[in-house]
Amino acid sequence: MAEKLIHEMIPVGMLQCNCSILGDPATGEAIVVDPGDDVERILEILRRHRLKVLAIVCTHTHIDHVGGLAALHRATGAPVLIHEADLGLYRSLDMQAQWLGIPTPEIVQIRDFVKEGDTLRWGGYEARVLHTPGHTLGSISLVVGASASSAPLSGQRPKVSADSKAAARLLAGDTLFHGSIGRTDLPGGSYPQILASIREKLLTLPDDLVVYPGHGDVTTIGFERELNPFLR
Repeated sequence: MAEKLIHEMIPVGMLQCNCSILGDPATGEAIVVDPGDDVERILEILRRHRLKVLAIVCTHTHIDHVGGLAALHRATGAPVLIHEADLGLYRSLDMQAQWLGIPTPEIVQIRDFVKEGDTLRWGGYEARVLHTPGHTLGSISLVVGASASSAPLSGQRPKVSADSKAAARLLAGDTLFHGSIGRTDLPGGSYPQILASIREKLLTLPDDLVVYPGHGDVTTIGFERELNPFLR
């Protein structure tokens, strides 16, 4: 691959959700993960890199991760992908908005879903879907790496594992944070389930894999394995 993966992560919205724009500079194809708000900032990055969005992916459907979803979908025409177990949570955005005392964001009809083992592809890159419930019923994490092919976005099984050194990283949503884990006291949350998701799926990944959480600073699998107080 002549040029490396474009990955811009920007904190958006009142709760500073980390939105990721992932693009292939060779093909101009991209995905956007967790567009919680500030859609014009996201679009400016897409324009600057001349990227076309193939899919908008949400690691879960709490309002701070999906607040800008409808606006970004309208601007790009890209399909919206979530885990189906979080559809009910998305449909309750009005209730979520009441919790925060903010207006209810526009809602888009979601028709496309991802599940454990699916692979999303854009240009020469891919993201393997891990279903990591615990923060919400349909929380997912994305293992990103270089792709074995430049096939279009699809739901086929992955051909490349997480140790693809060219672009390997984990987008963990609100499942795993630097020194912490996602909260489990909201509807659909489960403390035993989030610990199982982390231990059985995330901690099986390489120690040097960089983790981009849904909020806060980046970390690594190895750091969290050794020092995260919730995982001891």
